[in-house]
Amino acid sequence: MTAVIYARYSSDSQREASIEGQLRDCKAYAEKNGITVVGTYIDRAYSAKTDDRPDFQRMIKDSGKKIFDVVLVWKLDRFARNRFDAVNYKYQLEKNGVHLVSAMEPISQGPEGIMVESMLIGMAEYYSAELALKVARGERENALQCKYNGGVVPLGFTIGKEDRLYHIDPETAPIVQEIFSRYADGEPAEKIAASLNERGLRTRTGKPFVKNSFFQIFRNRRYIGEYRYKDIVTPGGIPAIVDQDLFDRVQQRFEQNRIAHGRPAKEDVSYLLTTKLFCGKCGTLMGGESGTSHMGNTYYYYKCGNAKRHGKAHCDLKAIRKEPLERFVVDTAIKVIFSDEIIERLIDLVMEAQQQENTRLPVLKEQLRDTEKRLANLLEAIEQGILTPTTKQRLDELEARKEALNTSILEEELKKPVLTREWIRFWLEKFRKGDVGSTEHQRQIIDTFVNSVYVFDDRVVLNFNFTDDAKTVTREEVLGSSAVDNAPPNMSHQLWLVALFCCILVRKSVCGELGTRTGRRCKAPQAISPVGCCLARGS
Repeated sequence: MTAVIYARYSSDSQREASIEGQLRDCKAYAEKNGITVVGTYIDRAYSAKTDDRPDFQRMIKDSGKKIFDVVLVWKLDRFARNRFDAVNYKYQLEKNGVHLVSAMEPISQGPEGIMVESMLIGMAEYYSAELALKVARGERENALQCKYNGGVVPLGFTIGKEDRLYHIDPETAPIVQEIFSRYADGEPAEKIAASLNERGLRTRTGKPFVKNSFFQIFRNRRYIGEYRYKDIVTPGGIPAIVDQDLFDRVQQRFEQNRIAHGRPAKEDVSYLLTTKLFCGKCGTLMGGESGTSHMGNTYYYYKCGNAKRHGKAHCDLKAIRKEPLERFVVDTAIKVIFSDEIIERLIDLVMEAQQQENTRLPVLKEQLRDTEKRLANLLEAIEQGILTPTTKQRLDELEARKEALNTSILEEELKKPVLTREWIRFWLEKFRKGDVGSTEHQRQIIDTFVNSVYVFDDRVVLNFNFTDDAKTVTREEVLGSSAVDNAPPNMSHQLWLVALFCCILVRKSVCGELGTRTGRRCKAPQAISPVGCCLARGS
C-alpha cells in the first residue's frame, strides 16, 4: 500500500516541531504496517474547523489521480474538527478508493470502529467549540474595556503595546481627515486617490490608494470615536479623528454616489441530506435547489445531479420536497434507534470495540508485567545471598525500564481517554432528548445514523447504519410527513423495526455486487445501479 501524510497545526503560536512530531509518528506507523509513504501535505497555521486549507484541498484533489491508497494523519482532529467536513471529505476519499487512517488512534475496520471514529471527531469538535468559547469570553472582556481585539488597525490609529487601546497616530491621522474633507467638499474619489499616490502616501496595508480604498474608510464609525465589537457598541470608546458633522456629510454624498454591485446574497439554506441522498434511477448524488411559485413563495427541493447538469434527457426523476423528506428521515431514525434495549446494545458494542482499538497499550502493560516479574526474581536472589558484580547494574536497568514503561502507559492513556458507559449513554441520550425541530439536531442525527437514501418516482429507500435490510416506503408517505407534527408517519410496526442497529457506518445496499472494501454482497434494491451504491461509496 502507498500513503501520503497530512499534517497540520492551528496557529502561529505553535512551532514547527509540531509538524515534525506528526510526521515522525506517521512514518513510524507506516513502517510498522508495511505502508510506503510517497508524499506529504502540510498546512501551517490553519484551523481544522474550516476546509479552506490549501494543501488539504490539494490532497483531496490528488486522491482522484489514483497515486496513493491511504491518507495517514497523526490524529483525526488533524483532518477535521467539523463533523460535516469529516463525513464529506472522507466520503470523497473513499469514492476515489483512498482510506483515511489515524496513526495514534488505530481504529478497527469492523463496523463498531465507525462509531468510535464518530465520537472522536465529535470530541474534537467539542474541544474546538469549548476553546472558541474561552477565546470569545476573553475577547468580550477586551471589548467591554474598548481594547483592540485583532484585525487590521484602521489608517490613522495605532495600538498601545501595554494597554492595547486605540491611540491616534499623529503621522497618518491627518491623511484620514484630508480624505474625509476633500470627499465631503465634492472631490471625486479617483482624484483624491491619485493625488495621495503622487505624494507617496499608502494605505494601512502599504498599497497605493484606489477608489475602493475609501469605501471602508467612509463607513468606519471608529473615526468618530465609536468602539464596536460584535454586539458591543461604545460611543466615545476610542479617540475620534473626524467630527460627527463631517462624517455625516460624507455618508450623505457616499450614499448618493454608491452603485450597487451584483445581486443580493442568496438565502442561506441547509440541505441536510447532502452526500447521503441518491437518485434511484441513475445513482447520481442529488443536490438542493429552489423555486418560486406564482404567489411569490419559495420552495426547496432535492434534484438528481444528472438532471440538474444535463437536463431531463439524461434523467427524468422528479424532484422531491426538502423539508418533508428530511423530517421523515429524522423521525424514522429516532423511532428505529432510541429504545433502551438498542441503546444498551450499542454501548456494549462500543465498549467491546474500545478494548480492541489501542494495540500499543496492551503491549506496554504486558512488558511492564514482565519487567516487574524480573525485578521480583532478582530481589529474591539478592535476599538469598546470590550477588555478583553485575547484579546492581541489572537492578538499576530493570528499575529504569519499569519507570519508563509506567510513563509510556500514562502517556498512552492520556493520549486517548477511554470512553465510559455513562459518557456513551449521555452521547446517545442527547439525540433522543434533543429538539427534533432544531435544524442542528436534525443534522447531527442524519450525519451520525443515516447511511444513504435513494429516491425513486414511486418510493424512497432508507439505509441506516448497521442494518442488513433497506427500509422502503412510498413517496406519498414521505411527502405526507408533517414538518411541524412531531409524531412519525403512520407506518406498520414491522417497518419501524427493520433496522435494529443504526450508528455504525457499514456501507450495505442490496444490488448483489461484491463490496470493494468489506467483501460483503451489496443489498440495495435491484433497481439501483452498482455505480450509484456500493462500488461508488467504497463499501
